[in-house]
Amino acid sequence: MSPKSQTPARKPMSFGLRFGLTMAAVVIIVALSLGGAWKAVGALAASARPHAPDMALFASLTPAIKVHLLAALAALVLGGVLMFARKGRLFHRIAGWVWVLLALTTAGATLFITSLNHGKWSILHLFTGWTLLMLPLAVIWVKRRDVARHRRTMMGLFYGGFAINLFIAFIPGRTMWMMFFG
Repeated sequence: MSPKSQTPARKPMSFGLRFGLTMAAVVIIVALSLGGAWKAVGALAASARPHAPDMALFASLTPAIKVHLLAALAALVLGGVLMFARKGRLFHRIAGWVWVLLALTTAGATLFITSLNHGKWSILHLFTGWTLLMLPLAVIWVKRRDVARHRRTMMGLFYGGFAINLFIAFIPGRTMWMMFFG
């Protein structure tokens, strides 16, 4: 076979393009889950008044939501530190295991949160399934010294599972919105 007839290797998709496509998918998922409620969401957004966290609202949450919220915020902060810390060192390995436990706690707690969809799981629970599937794989890959696959998976879980879900959590009318803006 001559070199001209061979297909050139594909260039991997850039992080910015992947992130942009992921954000577009999140917007579509949120739009589908809100249905015709956009007018009410717009009205809530227009009446936003930033304030300190409403601790009375936090106290009224179910234990599953409290655990989910606290573990997610801790994982978001620790994940941000891990993104900038030097990899492979003792700190990274210990903090990484803590992050894995926080991510498992966050995802596990969502299995008991069904208030968004009248006692049933919502479309957002797809993130739970993905996290519970990919997190053990990321650990297995680093144990097998497949660092590139581990890095991609962990970054995907952090940005897709935590950073994007933080955006979703602050949609007007949701609990986080009400705690800080309602």
